[in-house]
Amino acid sequence: MSDNWWRGAAIYQVYVRSFADGDGDGTGDLAGVRSRLPYLADLGIDAIWFNPWYPSPMDDGGYDVSDYRDIEPVFGSLAEAEKLIEEAHDLGIRIIIDIVPNHCSDVHPWFTAALAAGPGSQERERFWFRDGQGEHGELPPTNWQSRFGGPAWTRITEPDGTPGQWFLHLYSSRQPDLNWTNPQVHAEFADILRFWFDRGVDGFRIDVADGLVKEDGLPDVDDPAGRLPYSDLDGVHEIYREWRKIADSYDDRRVFVGEMWLPDPHRFAMYLRPDELHSAFNFDFLSCPWDAKRLREVVDATLAAHAPVDAPATWVLSNHDVTRHVTRYGRADTSFSFADRQHQAPTDRELGRRRARAAALLTLALPGGVYIYQGEELGLSEVEELADEVRQDPVFRRTKGADIGRDGCRVPLPWSGTESPYGFNTTGTAPWLPQPGDWAASTVEAQAGDPVSMLELYRSALKIRHTEPGLGDGPMTWLDVPEGVLAFSRDDRFACVVNLAGSAVPLPPHTEVLLASGPLDGPGLPTDTAVWLRT
Repeated sequence: MSDNWWRGAAIYQVYVRSFADGDGDGTGDLAGVRSRLPYLADLGIDAIWFNPWYPSPMDDGGYDVSDYRDIEPVFGSLAEAEKLIEEAHDLGIRIIIDIVPNHCSDVHPWFTAALAAGPGSQERERFWFRDGQGEHGELPPTNWQSRFGGPAWTRITEPDGTPGQWFLHLYSSRQPDLNWTNPQVHAEFADILRFWFDRGVDGFRIDVADGLVKEDGLPDVDDPAGRLPYSDLDGVHEIYREWRKIADSYDDRRVFVGEMWLPDPHRFAMYLRPDELHSAFNFDFLSCPWDAKRLREVVDATLAAHAPVDAPATWVLSNHDVTRHVTRYGRADTSFSFADRQHQAPTDRELGRRRARAAALLTLALPGGVYIYQGEELGLSEVEELADEVRQDPVFRRTKGADIGRDGCRVPLPWSGTESPYGFNTTGTAPWLPQPGDWAASTVEAQAGDPVSMLELYRSALKIRHTEPGLGDGPMTWLDVPEGVLAFSRDDRFACVVNLAGSAVPLPPHTEVLLASGPLDGPGLPTDTAVWLRT
C-alpha cells in the first residue's frame, strides 16, 4: 500500500481478551491473535487496530493503563508483541494500537507516587487534585459527572490518615485523569509514542482525543447532568501538532486516528488539518438509524466536513463500546445512543442480519477508510442474556445496573465446534465471559465456504474492494433513484445500490452484478438488500 495507506484502508478491530485464547486460560491473548493472522489476511483486511494491550488491573477492560511500555502478562510479553507486529507485516497487515492519554490506572506508578507525596507536590501536579468544597472539604470541587455514572471526583485519604483532596476522573474512579497542562505529561507521552514506533507499530488510535486539556479553572457545568464543558481547543491542537511531528520523523508513514464525539462538523474537521490527526471515527454514521434519508444526510455531512482539510472519511458500524449493529438493526428504533442503549428491546434477528448484510456493502463502498469490529464479519448479535454476577463493565457497577454496560459486544468469538468455547481455545476452559448456547452456526468453521454466509459476504466484498480501482479513497456521485433508496457511483464502472424502501425497486442500468447482500429473485432489488454493480 502507498504512504497514504490509511486513506482507504479496511481496518479490523481486535479486542484481545475476546479474540482467541492461545494458552487456554479462558482469556484471549497475543498467542491467539498470532495463530489467527492467516484468517485475517484471508479476510482481506489492511490493518489491525488493537484495543489496549498494556499492563492493567482491567477495571475498564484495559483502558486503565498501569504501564504504557509493556504488555499485560495475561496477554503475553513485549517480545511476543514485537513478533506479532513482524508476522503481521509479513502478511501485508499494518498494526494500530490504542493510546490512552486522558487517564491512567490508579496503580500507575505516577498516581501511587502522587498519593504518597501529599498536597501541593509535583507528583500531584501530573493529575487534577483539588481541595473539596464545604466546611471540611467534604463536597466535590465541581459538579462534573463521570461518563460511567456518578460524580467525576473521588476523595482520597492522605498519608497521615485524614480525609484529603479529591481527584478528577471522567470515567471510572480507578482511572485518574492526567493533567495535560503539565510539561512532564507531554514529555512522557512523546517518549511512549517513540517507544512503540521503534517497535514497528504503524499508528495509534487515540482514546478521548478531544478531551485531554480541560477548560481553564474547571468551572461548574450549567447542565442538569453535569456534563463536561469541553476542553481548551488550542491546548489539544498543540498536543497533536507535537505528535504529528514525531510520526512524520519516521521513514514510513505513521498515523493517528482520533476518537471524538463532536456534534459540530467544523470543530471535528479542525482536528484533521494537515499537521494534526490523519483521520477520526465517524460516530454519526454508527449512530444513524436504518433510514435512507438520514443515512444520506450523514454521508453528505461527513464528506463535507472532511473536504476542506482533505482528510479521508471513516465508516464504522460497531465497536467494543456499542450494541452490535445486527441487534440494533432488528429493533423498532435502529439508532444507537449511549444515553439509551435499548437493552433487551425486542429484536427481530433475521431482519437485523439482512440489514447488517446490506449495511456492510454500503459501508465498504463509501469513500475513505472502514473499520470492522471483530465478529461483525460473522454476523454476531449482542449477547444481552448475561447474568449480573458475570458482568465486568464498570458502567454496570457505577449505574447500579441501570445500564447493563458493554459486556454484550465483548463476548469471546466462536471459531469452531458446536458448544462453548467454540474453538476460542483448545483446552475447553470457559471463556472470561460466557458464550451463548446457539452460536454453533455462527462459527468461522460453520460459515467458511458457505456462499450465503456473512463471513463469505465480507471476504468477497473486501476482495472486490481491493481490485476495484474506484473503491477506497476517492470521489462518489449520488444517482437518481426512488425515495427510500441509496445509490451512488464510485467511477464510471462501479455503482452501489441499497434498498431501504418497503418494496422492491428496479435496478439501474448495469452489465453485471458483482455482489449482492441477499437473493435477487426477480428483476428488482428486494427491500433491505444492497448490490454492487458493474456499470
